[in-house]
Amino acid sequence: MDENINFELKRIGDISVFKLNEKRFDASIAGFVKGEFTIILHTDEVKKLVIDLSEIEYCDSSGLSAILLAFRILQSSDGHIRLASPTKNVKTLIEISQLDRVLTICNTVNEAVKDLENIV
Repeated sequence: MDENINFELKRIGDISVFKLNEKRFDASIAGFVKGEFTIILHTDEVKKLVIDLSEIEYCDSSGLSAILLAFRILQSSDGHIRLASPTKNVKTLIEISQLDRVLTICNTVNEAVKDLENIV
């Protein structure tokens, strides 16, 4: 298990953009990502989060579980989350699991940021 996950976190105004620079978002890294989400969302007082999925070629239920953890943390503090730029495989998985009913998917990070900017 690789203990170093490759991700970037940047702020655009009051919006945090989390980009996972990994090809696989599965059980091997999902625990670490959950830990990062927990730290970021609790200690940095993040209320608006964009998760950039553009690099991920494969995602399994563990990866979706990490995304849902971020969603639940934000929901409990009246925060908002957007998924941005999912690859075809990842978007299909989200749709099959019907998570697109609760998670807003945007085509680009810019689209996700603009969507969150409209929320007061």
